[in-house]
Amino acid sequence: MGNHNLKTLSEVLTILAKRGITKEICMNDEKQMVLGENEKTYLPEDLCIIKSYRFEGDSNPDDNAVLYVLEDKEGLISTILDSYGSESNYTGEEFDDFLRKIPVEDNPEYDFQ
Repeated sequence: MGNHNLKTLSEVLTILAKRGITKEICMNDEKQMVLGENEKTYLPEDLCIIKSYRFEGDSNPDDNAVLYVLEDKEGLISTILDSYGSESNYTGEEFDDFLRKIPVEDNPEYDFQ
């Protein structure tokens, strides 16, 4: 069934970085999703989730996170990191609503887990 050695968040981020994927999309104070240092502002339809990785803390449920790998219409690959549980990165519905609207096309090229 494949490799069952689950990787940690930092291991997956290291693998992505070796592939040149270092840009992160974050929600700014105006509730806009922006790439890096305000390089681009995205709408959900500008992006496609090509992989998601779920991480669960062994000892602390607050260590849960999901890492999304996304591709934009120009072919740029970036990530969104969402911690969930009581330590969520974002409050309010805007972030979750944005993520729910992004189409998903799983790409096996990113099967590291």
